[in-house]
Amino acid sequence: MVIRHNVTRSTELLEPVVYSLSDHGKNKVNPPRPFEAIELGDVDRPLVNHDLPDLPDISEVEVVRHYTRLSRLNYAIDLGMYPLGSCTMKYNPKISEKVAAKIGNIHPGDTEAMQTILGLLSNLEAHLEEICGMDACTLWPAAGAHGELTGMMIIKKAMVERGEDRREVLIPDTAHGTNPASCTIAGFKAVKVPSGDKGYLEASTLRKLINEDVAALMITNPNTLGIFEQDIAEISELLHENGSYLYMDGANMNALMGIARPGEMGVDCMHLNLHKTFASPHGGGGPGSGPVLVKDELAPYLPMPWIVKDEEERFRLLTNAPQSIGMIHSGLGNLSVLMKTLSYISSLGGKGIREAAEVSVLIANYMKKCLKDSYYLPYDTPTLHEFVLTDKYQKERGVTTMDIAKALMDFGFHPPTVYFPLVVTGAMMIEPTETEPLDEIERFIDAMKQIDELSRKDPGAFSSIPRATPVSRVDEVWAARRLVLTWDMVESIMGEPPSK
Repeated sequence: MVIRHNVTRSTELLEPVVYSLSDHGKNKVNPPRPFEAIELGDVDRPLVNHDLPDLPDISEVEVVRHYTRLSRLNYAIDLGMYPLGSCTMKYNPKISEKVAAKIGNIHPGDTEAMQTILGLLSNLEAHLEEICGMDACTLWPAAGAHGELTGMMIIKKAMVERGEDRREVLIPDTAHGTNPASCTIAGFKAVKVPSGDKGYLEASTLRKLINEDVAALMITNPNTLGIFEQDIAEISELLHENGSYLYMDGANMNALMGIARPGEMGVDCMHLNLHKTFASPHGGGGPGSGPVLVKDELAPYLPMPWIVKDEEERFRLLTNAPQSIGMIHSGLGNLSVLMKTLSYISSLGGKGIREAAEVSVLIANYMKKCLKDSYYLPYDTPTLHEFVLTDKYQKERGVTTMDIAKALMDFGFHPPTVYFPLVVTGAMMIEPTETEPLDEIERFIDAMKQIDELSRKDPGAFSSIPRATPVSRVDEVWAARRLVLTWDMVESIMGEPPSK
């Protein structure tokens, strides 16, 4: 196997926790003592801690080297392509980091001191409404699933205001995995709807399932197969005739922005994943932002506070909206992500946003075309920004999707999303994004083809892959049965800090 310059390889040894590096006397810095004793007043004596905190005794240079070594054990979009399907791991412009850093010293509670920030947020709301073709927006949800829950709570409140107790939310089997959980937490019953042979929800299927107990349909568009929901206009008509709402999971909006607007497809409520589509770092679980956009009918139920202007044209935070679902987040949401989004939109403009979507679709389709002879393509339907392959051919040789994902790490790439969506056996969901240079795309294609070739010539080699990463092949069954949660547990098992 040919391995290019490998960004995942860094060191032969894993890094211990910082406390393991501690030794009495290493830290020569003494904190200043007060000139006179400070009276604690009426503080309960049991609450007073007379002992120093248990901080590691370690020098500054060791702290810096420790965390630098840890960073080298990790993987990031700044090191190489990160083709996680439905995650849109695009490059994050560094200018957005500078913009977001400027807001840190603004007091979050005084609207008079926040006029600029409130103006920027109001501007962002308008941009998102324009991009999505919706009428109103809340920026406060902290992530995509939080946005889903907020949207479902809005629909629930609308049903209550209408005097109806509809219980069901229909969810296609190609939707994102958090959709059923979000509607369940909001008090609905999730009902799975099968997609058609071409990989999208057919209106004829919905027509058979819709009834007077259906509150909404949650649809991901494009769906997790990367396929556009071609019947969405007819689907929205069926729902509206039934008094139901159409909710769209907008996590895959990177394929549509500047090209198609959900509001014009009949969508009543949707969320965006700003950290995905609008380029904010989100590897490792955060931070995120999942604004919810609605049509006018649902606007009264948006969470508070609302950004409004008073009679003097000053921005205010309205906290008295009788029909609102209430507050869903403290402060002003994940403000740094919101500012990075505004920076991204302002930098690209309408033309640039459309071009980004077009290029993301072009790259994904080029990659699919190059790989479909080596890997099985379960649906021949045209796809947009991502696509799904499977291990059907390789499995006949004893090589699985997990083996392929592990092998990609030896080529210096993060693996794609694996075994999802669940409608495809052995799925590999690949989303390259528009920010990848052509030579990186070609390297990924070449790596996938070499892995396929290895599965033909030496399928047994996969049992010890990856070899070029800080941690090699993991015994996943053993790991699942015997949880090792602390460094002390690692040392007790290994006898010493573990090496590669």
